[in-house]
Amino acid sequence: MTQHLQITKAQTLKEKPEVAGIPFGSYFTDHMFSMDYSAELGWHNAAIVPYAPFEISPSAQALHYGQTVFEGMKAYNVNGEVILFRPDENFKRLNRSLERMSMPKVDGDFALRALTELLKLEHDWVPDGEGQALYVRPIVFANEAYLGIRPAKSYKMLIVLSPVAGYYGAQLNPTSIFVEDTYVRAVRGGVGEAKFAGNYAASLTAQQKANDLGYEQVLWLDGVHQEYVEEVGSMNIFFVRNGELVTPELNGSILPGITRKSLITLAKELGYNVVEERIHIDDVEKGIKDGSITEVFGAGTAAVVSPVGIMNIHGTDYRINGNEIGEVTQKLYDQLTGIQTCKLEDKQGWVYQVTSTVK
Repeated sequence: MTQHLQITKAQTLKEKPEVAGIPFGSYFTDHMFSMDYSAELGWHNAAIVPYAPFEISPSAQALHYGQTVFEGMKAYNVNGEVILFRPDENFKRLNRSLERMSMPKVDGDFALRALTELLKLEHDWVPDGEGQALYVRPIVFANEAYLGIRPAKSYKMLIVLSPVAGYYGAQLNPTSIFVEDTYVRAVRGGVGEAKFAGNYAASLTAQQKANDLGYEQVLWLDGVHQEYVEEVGSMNIFFVRNGELVTPELNGSILPGITRKSLITLAKELGYNVVEERIHIDDVEKGIKDGSITEVFGAGTAAVVSPVGIMNIHGTDYRINGNEIGEVTQKLYDQLTGIQTCKLEDKQGWVYQVTSTVK
C-alpha cells in the first residue's frame, strides 16, 4: 500500500455555483483523488489531480461485469472549518463491499488521509448554508481490459466532491412512498448488503414506476416472500410504533446504513426503546390504520432524515401524522444534525476534524 500522495493543482478554477439552485450531485469541484491497483503493485499512484475525464478501455471489466462499489458521506462547514461525520465507518463499509465483490480492499486510514488532504485543498467548496454540505463520493471499479468472467486484476479508485443542498430540496418536507410488490431489490445471500452499483441500476424501473404514479420513493419488500419490509431506494426505514422505534433487522439483503446505526444509538440515548425485527407489510398497514404507528421516516447520508407523509400499500394511500413531520422524527433529526454541525456535544467521538480548530 502506497504511503505517498502526489498533489497536482488545477491551473484554472471553476466558478462556484449557488448551491441552493443546483440539482443534487450535478456539479463537481476542481480536484479529485485517484489511485490505481494492479496485482503486481497493489494500490499505487495515489494522487490528487484536477477533476477531468480520463481514458478507459472499451473492454474494461466494470463495463461488462459490473465490479463497481461506492460510498457516500458529507463534509460540513462549521464556522469556516471542515468536518466529516464518521468517515471511518464509510471506509469500513467500502471494504466490506469490496470483499463481497471480490475486489481488493483499501487501507482505510490512508484513504481518510487522502480525503483529508483533498478537502483541505477544496476548503472553499464546502457550503455553509442551512442543510448544505459537500457530498463525498468514493468509488472503486474494475478497469482491466478483459472479457473473461473472473475478478479483475486491475482497478481504479476515485473520490469526487459535489456541493449539495438537501436531497429533496426542502429537506424536512414529508416524502411519499410507493410500496413495490412486483419487483425486488435484493435477496438474502446476494449483494443487497453491499453498496454495489448494480443494486441501484436494478432499482431504476421500480423507481420510475413510482415516480410516474406520483410518488417520490420506493419501499422495497423482501425478495423471497415479498411481504417483509426492507429499505427505501436511498434510505433505511424507521417506524414509531406505540412510542418505540422499530426498524427492519439487518438480514444480508439490507444495506447497513451509517445514519441508521447512528440514529439507533441516539434514540437509545434519548430514552426510546429500539426494536430491530422482521416487519410484515400487512402489520405496517394495520398499524397505520389503528394508530399504533404514528410516524415513519427514512434515514441515509444524502437525505439525513426524511419524514414519510404518504405511503401507498397495495394500492391504497395512507396519510401518516397528517402528512407532517412527527415529534420523534424531528427530535432525532435535530440531534443528529446538531452533532454533525458541532451545535451539540459529540459524546460518541463521531465528528472527524479535517482541521484542528473545530470546537
